[in-house]
Amino acid sequence: MPVKPLGTSGEALAEDHLRGLGYEIVGRDVRTPLGQLDLVAKDGKTLVFVEVKTRAGHGFGLPQESVDARKIRKLRQLALYYLKMRPYRGPVRFDVVGLTVSDGRLVRVDHIKNAID
Repeated sequence: MPVKPLGTSGEALAEDHLRGLGYEIVGRDVRTPLGQLDLVAKDGKTLVFVEVKTRAGHGFGLPQESVDARKIRKLRQLALYYLKMRPYRGPVRFDVVGLTVSDGRLVRVDHIKNAID
């Protein structure tokens, strides 16, 4: 699968996963001047910024392992911008959802809650 369709389908799969856990999706592909947030959700009273990583196989490691220090800095910047535009009084956290697909089928979901301090 080309990267864009894989990423787009991965975000839809992650959204389904989160909904199944009772999350409310409040934003998807949220664009800011600084970049894009994959998903913004609510887990009870907690606002959750969700980074979704999708890979076809584990040849380059698990998808969530690609969330490095540079990406974490970027996610923090994006979240601060989002909160500046849409103030929220409540707990906030970052989750990472790593998805592995093979032959167009989802074979593994790794959901790391509170993945970023």
